[in-house]
Amino acid sequence: MAHCHDTGIKINIPENARRIVLAGNPNAGKSVFFNYLTGLYADVSNYPGTTLEISHGRLGNDVVIDTPGVYGISSFNDEERIARDIILSADVVINVVNAVHLERDLFLTRQIIDTGVPVVVALNMVDEAQKQGLSIDTDLLADLLGVPVIPTVAIKKQGLEQVKTAVGSAKKGHIDGDLQQKLTRLSDRVGSQGEALLVLEGDKVIAMRHGLEPEDKREQIYLKRRDQVNDIVDHVVTENSRGAGIGIILGRWMINPVTGIPILIMALWAMYQVIGVIIAGTVVGVTEETILIGMYEPAIRNFVEQFIARDSNLGIILTGEFGILTMTVTYVLGLLMPLVVGFYFFLSLFEDSGYLPRIATLVDRVLTGIGLNGRAVIPLILGFGCVTVASITTRLLGSEREKRITIFLLGLAIPCSAQLGVIAGLLAGLGPQYMALYALVILTVLVIVGTILNTILPGKSTELLIDLPPLRLPRLDNVLRKTGTKSYAFLKEATPLFALGALIISTLQITGGLTMLQKMLAPLTVGWLRLPPETATAFIMGIVRRDFGAAGLTDMALTPMATVISLITITLFVPCIASILVIFKERGPREATLMWAGTWVIAFTVGGLVAQLSGILGSGSDNLSIPLVLVTFAAITLAVLLTCRLLQKPKPGSGLS
Repeated sequence: MAHCHDTGIKINIPENARRIVLAGNPNAGKSVFFNYLTGLYADVSNYPGTTLEISHGRLGNDVVIDTPGVYGISSFNDEERIARDIILSADVVINVVNAVHLERDLFLTRQIIDTGVPVVVALNMVDEAQKQGLSIDTDLLADLLGVPVIPTVAIKKQGLEQVKTAVGSAKKGHIDGDLQQKLTRLSDRVGSQGEALLVLEGDKVIAMRHGLEPEDKREQIYLKRRDQVNDIVDHVVTENSRGAGIGIILGRWMINPVTGIPILIMALWAMYQVIGVIIAGTVVGVTEETILIGMYEPAIRNFVEQFIARDSNLGIILTGEFGILTMTVTYVLGLLMPLVVGFYFFLSLFEDSGYLPRIATLVDRVLTGIGLNGRAVIPLILGFGCVTVASITTRLLGSEREKRITIFLLGLAIPCSAQLGVIAGLLAGLGPQYMALYALVILTVLVIVGTILNTILPGKSTELLIDLPPLRLPRLDNVLRKTGTKSYAFLKEATPLFALGALIISTLQITGGLTMLQKMLAPLTVGWLRLPPETATAFIMGIVRRDFGAAGLTDMALTPMATVISLITITLFVPCIASILVIFKERGPREATLMWAGTWVIAFTVGGLVAQLSGILGSGSDNLSIPLVLVTFAAITLAVLLTCRLLQKPKPGSGLS
């Protein structure tokens, strides 16, 4: 058995045989091509050092090798490393490209062509492209790439024989002139154009093989490659809406900013009406106030009182104001569960219909400014329902860096639905100028803090690589199953944390720690925030439940500006005890402590800044101070963003989209 030294896989390679390698993005249809080309004469080998299996078989005297589905060839993960090594050893590459996602798949095509390996492009799923109103000029695509392009429908075996025949006419494609000069210079040192390309792109593994330092041209090469792909797609693809169904047209509208933003606003408005108005206003009123506070809590107190005195320490811990058997059950089942079920219902609805990945695509460019990608929109949207739930869902993000940024922004600047309802009620009676001041200050803090974190945190965030499934009517049984599964998982994970939070607060109440904290905060609230001393109680109550803090302001005699300052501070203040406990679980004691302390500092700094500016600039007049405060915050935001822009170094590989 001969040894294929470039790939590391032991394969019988007959003399003068060609290595024909199949390459493509995930779900492009490579397996159908592999089965057609090799028939029943296929074998599977584990790639050395991994558990990944690589299929290989015979096509006449030649050997066909399949590769894992990848979006690029480098050393980012095992799949890319394996695909890279196999492609670099190829005599011919059959690049299977999904015609529906040509803009995405051609990035890999261009990278393979740049390695100098002869290529045949199998343009697969052309029937699906036609159904979506996409017409692709394959002859022009072949001219622009410089390689044969064969339209195929693999599952119907259309075009497969032509691909097999085209292997003999595979060509090295067109390469950018500047890149070719760099490759020629470096190829003399490393021995092959493919490895020269990867050294230029900063692949440390390939550079190390030749005793070289990896170069820093990845950003430059990726950006140019992306521009080339976009230019090719603009020339060869024609969209014909007449050939597309309503789902295809609507799907395109959803990712176009001009039409997608209004659609997103309408979808979020519908979500707010159901969750924020119907569930939070009506359903929670029944579950929390009527059933649990009105019926359950008196019953459980009377039952426990038969064994334990109500005013004893144990009685207070079990059934007191913050009791484990009272507040925990009421909070989890009466308040949170209806809201959580509502949010997970909409999330499942968006997911099953194919709308959720389109939301991520739409907002991706906006979120990259704060170090996130479009996928982070999911926990951010969930945060408006419950920050505790949203903090748990940050697990779906692609890097620890993104998780840190998202969790901190959730705990800092995203009010949960219960708190938002109280805030909206308080602001509604003040007038639109005060609502604008509140909203713009919170948005400013979100943007500034996110931008600063994006600048100072080491590493880089992941790119948004996401498939857009067909838009379809969601199946109710799927939606209900997903909603039930996710809601139960939340209940199972969150209930012990709420119980622990109730125990901590009850202990503070018994020992006098709660009163002491209120007294400690009083000088800060009076001197710096220019608020009455009793607002300190509202802030402390906000640690227990975010809406408790906001609701505590309703009975206070505050001026409109003082109300806004209080609401800004209490929104940015530390999240509720359940969210804090989840943050500690997700990020560990050290990071969570820094985040918790950071929210204290930012909340009182921003609230005090608004209070001091309104006093200095407004000379006692709110009508005069509001626009001046807004202008000042706009200037601060612009200065911070410009400074971060100057300090921020380009991140390698960010040109890949």
